[in-house]
Amino acid sequence: MTLDASPSAISRNARATLLALVACCATTMASAQAWPTKPVTLVVGTPAGGSVDAYGRALADQLARQTGGTFLVENKRGANGNLSAEQVKNAQADGHTLWISTQAMFTINPSVYSAMRWKQADFKPIAKGIESPLVLVTHPSVPAKTLSELVKWVSANPGKVNYASFSPGTPSHFLGFQLNERFKLDMVHVAYKGSAPQIADLLGGQVLVGFTQLQAALPNVQSGKLNAIAVTSRVRTNFMPQVPSLAELGFPELSSTVWFGLVAPSATPRTVLDQILAATVKAQADAAYKARLEAQGFDVPQESGDEFAATIAAETARWAQVVKATGFRANE
Repeated sequence: MTLDASPSAISRNARATLLALVACCATTMASAQAWPTKPVTLVVGTPAGGSVDAYGRALADQLARQTGGTFLVENKRGANGNLSAEQVKNAQADGHTLWISTQAMFTINPSVYSAMRWKQADFKPIAKGIESPLVLVTHPSVPAKTLSELVKWVSANPGKVNYASFSPGTPSHFLGFQLNERFKLDMVHVAYKGSAPQIADLLGGQVLVGFTQLQAALPNVQSGKLNAIAVTSRVRTNFMPQVPSLAELGFPELSSTVWFGLVAPSATPRTVLDQILAATVKAQADAAYKARLEAQGFDVPQESGDEFAATIAAETARWAQVVKATGFRANE
């Protein structure tokens, strides 16, 4: 056999080899940048059936429709979301295991848990998914319909009035503390394990005052089973337009909203993070998706990326000061 070793043959062979290498590299790069390439798990740090879970499932459905991928929701409860954070942190950082976090988990936990096995820097904020104020409510037996009347009544009963939170170490807990401080009250904190038992005892009159989730309070306020004194958003909410905001009443320092949002491991490749961000922003702009969440009493903000990260930084600093003032430490 005679080998063709002419310059033109070598040149042709070199070009063919180069083209093959380019094609191989392009395929490899495309594969590395594609998202999703396998099922994506959204890890929720609360039990199934709750409001955080409902948001996670709505987002999973929407992202599946948009991308054609498979999106699963896994509930990993425990330690106020810390176990779910650890699971996502320890997973492969390829964009296929993401965390559905909350304001309390992400901005308060770092101040109340002394030995957390994750830190904020382990995650990259993607988007704030939903936002909602809390509502200061009272049992109908309380002879107060306004904030000033409530303050006067509590002041006349020092040490006799309890306030309920839906969980220790949450805005529901710390807003009660701030209310005590602001008006020099003497309400006693009673912590519950979730909104459902908190609302049950508020309805039953076992506890008479509390900051609770708007979604849990709304039907009971509408039916007259609870009285709404004020909401914690800076302006009135469309879901309770008749109820003033604390800021409107002259107490903006008591303003706060709770949110659920999507975060990814910070080690995830930039190209993948960009795709996750783009898909999530597109989801939140979808009219049907927004309507689905609004029907549950949630606002759907358009806050993502660096703007969301700035909100997290500001809220973390705020709650760190409040936690220090209360002296509260969570059980590990």
